[in-house]
Amino acid sequence: MKLSEIKNHLKGLEKIGFQLPNGEMVKPHFHVTEVGKITKDFIDCGGKVRSETVINFQLWEENDYDHRLHPEKLVNIIELSEKMFNFNDLEIEVEYQGKETIGKYNLDFDGTNFLLTSKITACLALDACGIAVEKPKLIFAEIAKGNSCEPGSGCC
Repeated sequence: MKLSEIKNHLKGLEKIGFQLPNGEMVKPHFHVTEVGKITKDFIDCGGKVRSETVINFQLWEENDYDHRLHPEKLVNIIELSEKMFNFNDLEIEVEYQGKETIGKYNLDFDGTNFLLTSKITACLALDACGIAVEKPKLIFAEIAKGNSCEPGSGCC
């Protein structure tokens, strides 16, 4: 989700909810302790120099059970951050303290709650590592008759 999208979603909400990939909700007394821009400059395993930039939100829970972050307050925090750091309309990454370590998540929206979706790692230079890109295996017995290319049909 991009920064402009979260602002649009927030404007239509009465309360903010974040849901973890396992279905659990982040406690309603969470704080957004940081809104920032993170740039990562790196070299992949194939030797290619790369750069990635995301907008980062950090969610945090504490024993402040009376605290509730309202949508308009988060919009104000985002807009202040935009002015201070000249944000582009970048993708949002969310950090959240799990039981043992900080998790990093992508962000989606289901119409009611913001969904923290899992991030995965991947090799960015498969060809340089010698890892073959797996091609899908076709099972010709499962191809329905009539969907194949008949000689003279003009499909090939």
